[in-house]
Amino acid sequence: MLPQKQAEEAIVSNPNNETEHDGAKEEDNRHEEDQSIFRVKNLLWHGGSAWDAWFSCASNQVAQVLLTLPYSFSQLGMLSGILFQVFYGLVGSWTAYLISVLYIEYRTRKEKENVNFKNHVIQWFEVLDGLLGPYWKAVGLAFNCTFLLFGSVIQLIACASNIYYINDKLDKRTWTYIFGACCATTVFIPSFHNYRIWSFLGLGMTTYTAWYMTIAALVHGQKDGATHSAPTKLVLYFTGATNILYTFGGHAVTVEIMHAMWKPQKFKYIYLIATLYVFTLTLPSASAVYWAFGDELLNHSNAFSLLPKTRWRDGAVILMLIHQFITFGFACTPLYFVWEKVIGMHDTKSICMRALARLPVVIPIWFLAIIFPFLGPINSSVGALLVSLTVYIIPPLAHMLTYRKASARQNAAEKPPRFMPSWTAMYALNIFVVGWVLVVGFGFGGWASMTNFIRQINTFGLFAKCYQCKPPTPTPTTAKH
Repeated sequence: MLPQKQAEEAIVSNPNNETEHDGAKEEDNRHEEDQSIFRVKNLLWHGGSAWDAWFSCASNQVAQVLLTLPYSFSQLGMLSGILFQVFYGLVGSWTAYLISVLYIEYRTRKEKENVNFKNHVIQWFEVLDGLLGPYWKAVGLAFNCTFLLFGSVIQLIACASNIYYINDKLDKRTWTYIFGACCATTVFIPSFHNYRIWSFLGLGMTTYTAWYMTIAALVHGQKDGATHSAPTKLVLYFTGATNILYTFGGHAVTVEIMHAMWKPQKFKYIYLIATLYVFTLTLPSASAVYWAFGDELLNHSNAFSLLPKTRWRDGAVILMLIHQFITFGFACTPLYFVWEKVIGMHDTKSICMRALARLPVVIPIWFLAIIFPFLGPINSSVGALLVSLTVYIIPPLAHMLTYRKASARQNAAEKPPRFMPSWTAMYALNIFVVGWVLVVGFGFGGWASMTNFIRQINTFGLFAKCYQCKPPTPTPTTAKH
């Protein structure tokens, strides 16, 4: 290093000048300390590698939905639950791939026009605007923002639902107030670059929780008299199916994750690899808990409510609470970006100023979580009405329209993948995905989910104080003498 070399030369030329030697040594130590701090900051804060993107996708894909999948199995049955997970996992990976292709196409075209994205985060609605025009921008913006809004609401509901199983002295609505304030601190995280350590920890937390659920259910054994009668009703069947559709439709933030990468071109198969890992968490845990408790899960949308209270369960609850805080940030960050662009604060470098500007986004999320505290049913409703259109139908349609002309296909930044023999095959697969999700996901799923959702409102009411809570234990009366 240069300071060290200067110090050595000074010693050779003037060995008795200790002051000069000490000064050079002090400067060298200070330089090394600055470099060490810089390395630690990069390690924890600045992430843009393919590994960072993989951790972000895998961590964001399963959060509170891990706890509601056994509930879905009780509606679908074991075989349908497994098949729907595999099917929607693969379909979700395909549409995430299409989104990545469209992002690369948009960015390539803009960079040819010398557009600089140094201080600008590209978002999905901007990709649609650049490739297909303002009407598509409006559709993409409306559906994506609404989905992310309710995705954030679900995280708050899940936080209150989970902590209640550790401390039931406060009702779930009060816990929602508390965690709403806690999750509001995500306004200080600038972008997806800064989720490196959180994504890594979040995936570790869901991995622990999934395997805890699996092992705890197997150790508990099948409950006496447990029945496995599903599927019994079409309403329940399609409600469970749309909850699984929601599980593997967490790529409303795909564009933002890609934009945070140093080389976005490497994203193409990252979501598929993340999904394959997620299968190792969701399939064993949902199957084991459903096997152990069967139809009892129909009235317990959160698996924690049936698993025995132990320190292992409490540990899983705490880890899931932390992970839901992280997932809240994942869902809210794109909304923060949109709001910043609307009010002209997106280019502001001050973290504190941007944090203050973002706070109005958190307030409606907080309010909606208090109005609709129905954890399982709201997952299915969001999956059917928002996820189906946002991440399963719009991307294939946008891909087909973008490359409808021969010149667009010839000059495409990304050609069809190796396993796809031609553009015709891509169109055929896209049409199948759109048709299936439109009929089964949005159509039947929307009908079933809203029917179940309205039933919950009629049963528990809006602003329910404690959804699916156990009735209070009656206080024993003192015998009179």
